[in-house]
Amino acid sequence: MKINFISNYINHHQIPFCDCLYRKLGEDFTFIQTEPMEEERVKMGWAVDARSIPYVHLLYEEPEVCRGLIEDCDLLLAGWMEQEELIAGRLGSGKPAIRISERIYREGQWKAVSPRGLAHKYREHIRYRNKPVYLLCAGAYVASDFSLIHAYPGKRFRFGYFPETRHYDGKGPEERKAEDGPVQIVWAGRMMPLKHPEFVVRLAEDLREKGLDYRIHFIGSGELEAQLKGEIEQKGLSDRVILYGFLEPGEVRKKMEESHIHLFTSNHLEGWGAVVNEAMNSGCAVVANSEPGAVPYLIENRVNGMIYREGSYEQFREAVVYLMEHEEERRQMGRRAYDTICSLWNAENAAAQCLRFYENWQKGRVEPPAEGPFSIAPVIWPGRRSV
Repeated sequence: MKINFISNYINHHQIPFCDCLYRKLGEDFTFIQTEPMEEERVKMGWAVDARSIPYVHLLYEEPEVCRGLIEDCDLLLAGWMEQEELIAGRLGSGKPAIRISERIYREGQWKAVSPRGLAHKYREHIRYRNKPVYLLCAGAYVASDFSLIHAYPGKRFRFGYFPETRHYDGKGPEERKAEDGPVQIVWAGRMMPLKHPEFVVRLAEDLREKGLDYRIHFIGSGELEAQLKGEIEQKGLSDRVILYGFLEPGEVRKKMEESHIHLFTSNHLEGWGAVVNEAMNSGCAVVANSEPGAVPYLIENRVNGMIYREGSYEQFREAVVYLMEHEEERRQMGRRAYDTICSLWNAENAAAQCLRFYENWQKGRVEPPAEGPFSIAPVIWPGRRSV
């Protein structure tokens, strides 16, 4: 079995999944990177030495080799890329292929009625509806976008991103969290409008007014950083809110392991949100907005995390206060979050389900698992999901 994964570039959210396939298939697994990583991602600590990864081929250095890999593989996994023409022939060939996509209408599903947009979506997706071309939905609202254009009917499955999964001895990551003292809270990401980092400063002020003992680890940088830093100093919160700037991914995970609560405040423009995987794997009780793609797939409200509706700051604050005042429930949610990632939403399981999918396809059937990666993606309409 030869599998080729083609996408714009490889990053630390994809490498664990690719490593699993490489361990299982050896040289029969390859990844084609179509362009270098953009400078902003490099500055965030995402830089990867693609040339050092044995299964990675660079389209801009080996164009003919890469085209051969696309045509010759048994199963093509196709992520986002600028040059759709690279895979058009392969998608129409009758050999199996799987598109991996985030939302195509995240800025508004009204865009689905655009004649120009529909023509583009026809060329890219709709014309393959009767071919063995399937869709992995990297986010809970992806299936609803594609249902609007009648693409991949009956062929849409759950997927996502799979950063490194860590397994811990004993009580798991809970042992790394302080039992006494302030409740440790972490937020990590780019400080930009769609991620609503201003919620953190507002929350810090409200928690102080309630007399709650906490420390917030505020990790990241971006266009709002200077403004937020000024507000923290102005409100006298510097002793409670610690600013770190960008940290290497390993350092971010360390802070998550030491924290009791993780805050995920991104809005509907966040396609997935891999920090949720990482925080859950670190045993955090996650408080998350309902809008980003990872949340409905990974979190069951009040079971392995807390979900607040559509950007409501009041619900967000109430959820954090609840977790701070109910220590045992917070611990239970953290444990269940850890179990969710270790048992289901991880790269090893995703790779195993990928291989199982192709083996079943060869036998003339597709049998999705009941849950997790490669299970049937339900159509969840943005703003209509009850939490």
